Amino acid sequence: MFTGIVEERGEVLAVDGGRLVVGCRTVADGTRRGASVAVSGVCLTVVDRDEASLSFDLSAETLDRTSLAAAEPGRPVNLERPVTLASRLGGHLVQGHVDAVGEVASVVSDGEGGARVRVAIPHELMRYVVEKGSIAVDGVSLTVAALQDDGFEVALVPHTLAVTALGSARPGDRVNLEVDMIAKYVERLLEGTPR
Repeated sequence: MFTGIVEERGEVLAVDGGRLVVGCRTVADGTRRGASVAVSGVCLTVVDRDEASLSFDLSAETLDRTSLAAAEPGRPVNLERPVTLASRLGGHLVQGHVDAVGEVASVVSDGEGGARVRVAIPHELMRYVVEKGSIAVDGVSLTVAALQDDGFEVALVPHTLAVTALGSARPGDRVNLEVDMIAKYVERLLEGTPR
């Protein structure tokens, strides 16, 4: 379980088949093999590490369902280690289970160092997105500022732009999306389960 509060902006060092190597120092420190780390919102298992990098194996499922299929050396990625029961929950509950890949439709400066970012998403996810609700975009816990017919808009403050990979987001970029998991559970409960 994660919070969507990015600890470090890492950088893809290598992609070799299904192996992803990410350069990082803060998140690598104390992280052991077998640990979970959210990489741009995707919960991955550390398979190798050193003091300046972590390595992950990417399954076919991960490659099919996330933007990590397009990862290439030099690409920035958001990194977060799992929350503990003693941690503050600064963002919202994030599982690292990507619901879909969206596309950055526009990035507009707000004139004060921040930006408004509009993201187009698959129509079937729109029912989980509410104005002022939470959504994870590339693993970053954000508040939905506005809804559009084909997606949503978020307001990014200068700090978020400076410390996350969203600071380099451009129209056409693909981003991992995780909608509010509580909404999905409530929907399932209201549907009832067949016996």
